[in-house]
Amino acid sequence: MRRLLACCVAAIALTACGGKSDAVDQQAEWRDVLERKKAAAAAANPEVKQAYADSLSAFLRRNPTHSRAREVYQAIQLQFADELLALGRYQDAIRFYRAVLAHEPRSAEARRGMTVAIDRLAVTREKLLALEKGMSRRQVANVLGKPIPGWTVATKRRGTQMEAWYYRTTTGSVAGVYFREGKVFAAEENSDAKLGL
Repeated sequence: MRRLLACCVAAIALTACGGKSDAVDQQAEWRDVLERKKAAAAAANPEVKQAYADSLSAFLRRNPTHSRAREVYQAIQLQFADELLALGRYQDAIRFYRAVLAHEPRSAEARRGMTVAIDRLAVTREKLLALEKGMSRRQVANVLGKPIPGWTVATKRRGTQMEAWYYRTTTGSVAGVYFREGKVFAAEENSDAKLGL
């Protein structure tokens, strides 16, 4: 009986020591992550910010139940998704919004961003008809969103700056919006049908 009691006490002591060591290691590692956060906040350098995000991600993989790390990482994912959305990289933004929603299904910010990104993947005829001659690039972007990177063409003809923005439509065709000196002068839903501009 004494041997059994001694074994139980030894096992409890070893477990307690091991748990304490893991907690101390986790705290030390978390402090290292927070140091990278300070460096990232102070730097304008994207590489430093990426190093912080990577260290936070690695910490979270090793410590999946660390609630504060999860909150901070989700905030970074939302910020990055919003930046992708602003750049017109809608599919990439959707991936990040989905990652947040997988862990936090009630995130209103992720749901809002996801809705906007999905809405901007393809334009409707009604949105195209809302365009007017003379609109600026910013006004067009407010109606249709920014075009997907690589879906713009800028040229100079006879001293005039011309630009074309292309969008996928919900009908499967490609719409074009055309600017002269930064102002809309024409738009078309596809190569055959001019819209009412």
